[in-house]
Amino acid sequence: MESGFNKQGAVSVFDRDMMQRAIQLARKGSGFVAPNPLVGCVIVHDGKIIGEGFHERYGEAHAEVNAIASVLDRSLLSKASLYVTLEPCAHFGKTPPCADLIIQTGIPRIFIGAHDPFEAVSGRGAAKLRAAGIEVIEHVEVDACREMNRRFFCFQEQNRPYVVLKWAQTTDGFMDIDRGNGQKGVQWISGPETKLLVHQRRAEEAAVMVGRNTVINDNPLLTVREVRGKNPVRVVLSSEADFPFRPALFDNDAPTLVLNQIKEATEGSCRFIPCADVHDLREVLSLLHRERLLSVLVEGGAKVLESFLTSGLWDEAMVITGPASWGSGLQAPIPKGTLHHELLSGDDVIRFYRRVS
Repeated sequence: MESGFNKQGAVSVFDRDMMQRAIQLARKGSGFVAPNPLVGCVIVHDGKIIGEGFHERYGEAHAEVNAIASVLDRSLLSKASLYVTLEPCAHFGKTPPCADLIIQTGIPRIFIGAHDPFEAVSGRGAAKLRAAGIEVIEHVEVDACREMNRRFFCFQEQNRPYVVLKWAQTTDGFMDIDRGNGQKGVQWISGPETKLLVHQRRAEEAAVMVGRNTVINDNPLLTVREVRGKNPVRVVLSSEADFPFRPALFDNDAPTLVLNQIKEATEGSCRFIPCADVHDLREVLSLLHRERLLSVLVEGGAKVLESFLTSGLWDEAMVITGPASWGSGLQAPIPKGTLHHELLSGDDVIRFYRRVS
């Protein structure tokens, strides 16, 4: 039975299972819907799923629209329950309001995972549904729904992108060689299995960021090449606008933003954006927020990573420890958060930290 509350007034195990299924569906949109949130939807009649869907791509149909469209026998909708991970929208954006569509179908009961903090929704969706006589049960698996959309909630509630720090280090804590002799080129610490995981993470984030020295020393592409997915927007922090050579980042494989203190221009897929102080991370993140970048993966260098850690303007850290021991070099940062989980990747150990609020 899919009723919202049992005799004790608690949401049933069945309802939680259906919301977990909606969360599972929502995750399929990862890397394709930003700056929109991940949303999944399940429609249930007489204890059976009769329709389901998720938000598949930015600008296209929302989860509720896809779920309702998948129902073969629409006469069942007037006796069904709808489970959705985020409050249905009540405004016209790139698509019509989902709350209006739900009302039109005659669905009598809706379970909502999390409140939508976006100012155009923010309680209006649930209120519109209630005003139409629909039973609305909120906060079903709310922690799981917010965790899945932690980037979106950070962007809306803190007015900045969700920040993920990433670096690789040796077993004795070094992330790079001593480049005092001007040596250039990438110094690989992690193995090929981890490279796949890093590229997958890039595909899941809206942007990837490095500092000027990393561009000069490593000349990275910062694209998704080892997995299928969308290339993130590449962001470079550089007080100067010019580089001693044409960086690989200036190709047309993905957009590149150079936040600098001198120049405003567009050259192909590269935009030079003025920033009064590229060392002021609040200003940097404010610029990225205005660019509607939901999240950013910061990949270096050491000074940039340390600045984020020291300022407290970060949310996650992905620390890769390879099997090598160098004995000397550039010291890696020390995570200033709590260990969330870890995994093995080939010969590497990857530890994921969360900032303590």
